[in-house]
Amino acid sequence: RREFGGTAGNIAYNLKLLGEDPLLMATVGEDIQPYLYRLEQLGIGAGLLKQIAGQFTAQAFITTDLDDNQITAFHPGAMNFSHENRVAAGLGAGLAIVGPDGKEGMLEHSRQCAAHGIPFLFDPGQGLPMFSREELLEMVRLASYLAVNDYEGKLLEEKTGRKLEDLAGELKALIATLGAEGSIVMAGGKRHEIPCVRADAILDPTGCGDAYRAGLLYGIARGWDWPRIGQLASVMGAIKIAHRGAQNHKTSRTEIEDRFKKAFGFSAWKS
Repeated sequence: RREFGGTAGNIAYNLKLLGEDPLLMATVGEDIQPYLYRLEQLGIGAGLLKQIAGQFTAQAFITTDLDDNQITAFHPGAMNFSHENRVAAGLGAGLAIVGPDGKEGMLEHSRQCAAHGIPFLFDPGQGLPMFSREELLEMVRLASYLAVNDYEGKLLEEKTGRKLEDLAGELKALIATLGAEGSIVMAGGKRHEIPCVRADAILDPTGCGDAYRAGLLYGIARGWDWPRIGQLASVMGAIKIAHRGAQNHKTSRTEIEDRFKKAFGFSAWKS
């Protein structure tokens, strides 16, 4: 199958399901037209996408066996030019996420967000091995929030020589996802354990982390408390995992609210 995906596209898709109007920034190739048509149909603006001549849009090729073992190959293409897109002062963003991208782009976008006073969530993801200890510590210092999965968290500790609990003390929050074990939010000297939400089916984990991060961004932007932010993120991940592909789950804000209330016994959108 060929599916629409990509970290930025997946997060924007989930934010749109939550009723947000995300600003999607990325460098793309000459083959982007079908994706542009999709974004138009979804009502997601493409004005911050920069097309790179002579390049393909980044693509992942995943081979999965009957036991769900996966081999992944990745062609970065236009992503290697992500630094040619700049976070400008007049962007109009109140919150950003710097996710897996070209190395130079991730560094520059972190610095540009900080320079323009835009708080951001640093999500190194698969890009984490590209960076030196000093570069990782710089981006953590510039960020307001940090999100990693269990493997990335261990790798971050190895590369920086510092424990996640220690790094959390320099951030507004550090979020670590633990797969079926749920997730942890370390903020303000407290540790919040967030349980997994029961999914309708376990079909495909691809894009679950991006759905989770959309929930984080939505809650942070609204000033919710950390347990509620983590719970919404968990709901978004549970909705996504019941569908194959990263952007094939279709749901409304009302349905998301119902799923949250069913899982946690109260409305996330309480006053």
